[in-house]
Amino acid sequence: MSRDLRNYVLVTGAYWADTIADGASRMLVLFFFYERGFSPLEVASLFLFYEVFGIVTNLVGGWVAARFGLRSTLLAGLGTQLLALGMLALAPDAWLVVAYVMVAQALSGIAKDLTKMSSKSAVKLVVPDEGSLYRWVAVLTGSKNALKGFGFFLGGALLELVGFRAALGILGAIVATALVAVVVLMDGELGRPDAKAKFRQMLSQNRAVNRLAAARVFLFASRDVWFVVALPVFLRTELDWSFWEVGTFLAVWVIGYGTVQASAPRWVGAPDGRSAAILAFVLAAFPAGIAAALASAVDPAVVLVAGLIVFGVVFALNSAVHSYLILAYADGDRVAMNVGFYYMANAFGRLSGTVLSGVVYQWQGLEACLWLSAGFVLAAGALSLSLPRSARTRGGVQPAV
Repeated sequence: MSRDLRNYVLVTGAYWADTIADGASRMLVLFFFYERGFSPLEVASLFLFYEVFGIVTNLVGGWVAARFGLRSTLLAGLGTQLLALGMLALAPDAWLVVAYVMVAQALSGIAKDLTKMSSKSAVKLVVPDEGSLYRWVAVLTGSKNALKGFGFFLGGALLELVGFRAALGILGAIVATALVAVVVLMDGELGRPDAKAKFRQMLSQNRAVNRLAAARVFLFASRDVWFVVALPVFLRTELDWSFWEVGTFLAVWVIGYGTVQASAPRWVGAPDGRSAAILAFVLAAFPAGIAAALASAVDPAVVLVAGLIVFGVVFALNSAVHSYLILAYADGDRVAMNVGFYYMANAFGRLSGTVLSGVVYQWQGLEACLWLSAGFVLAAGALSLSLPRSARTRGGVQPAV
């Protein structure tokens, strides 16, 4: 095994460990504070900084990785996750209020984005072949989401079996093991650190990257505008699902979503900008259809379960194509910066969707969230029309549209 490949395996293993801990800790926080009497919207607010700092982390993290290497960002991410878990595990009960938990979740979000950016950037460095790159990215992205779903299950199980603080201690041990493995076993760096990298270069000059990032904002806002707050609250309050039923359903959905992403090369071969546009326009039909069905006499539980499954399949394929295209479009010597910029846009989309999910649901209900989702997906499709038809086209070449 080559040094770069061994280092990549370590980076990916660390990313998986952090992903499990991140998903489990979010479920722990969700369950624990709901049981303490927090309303669903108050619980959602606990994760607001998680998304806000994702924007900052991806922007700054891409520059740090380019300047100091991916190993530095990976270690920073794992260390920050340990701090976030420790803040919750060791805090006196009196400290566990909204503001304090928001800070802990902000640190967890920073950790997640640093490890994600390190792992996604590392793929480009060890898999130069374009065909293999698509398969590797699909497997990495899909496995991450499947493991996050597993983390939801783990968090709920640990809370039931050992309690809130002990569960956080177990998650901390998982992350600490990954941190020690990277420190002891990683040989050198992944890629070549560039001490001359300028922060202003984070604002990509690559037109393909910029357009893909803009499409990514709307794509992820279209999911979170109804998935993050509106759907769980609707299932709990309108359909009278138990909290465990809601959590289990969302966990299964995320695992299925990740499985579809991992198998994306079987369904979407040789993806390019046109693939992203077509998938977006197809996807727009589903939130619109679900909204229309909810306005009729159809059983809302059937509509939401069936609709969310189909939406998840098409969304997963679209997201997998995006995840491949960012690495295909990225400049070889600035891959970490391009990836950081792209995931900054991803975080902005999630933040926008999360905020709007609570606001629009409280104002007009779930149907309004779904119609807004359809509009966001159409915007993503329209932006994708201007992406290069060839995945090998760089930002300096005029794309065919």
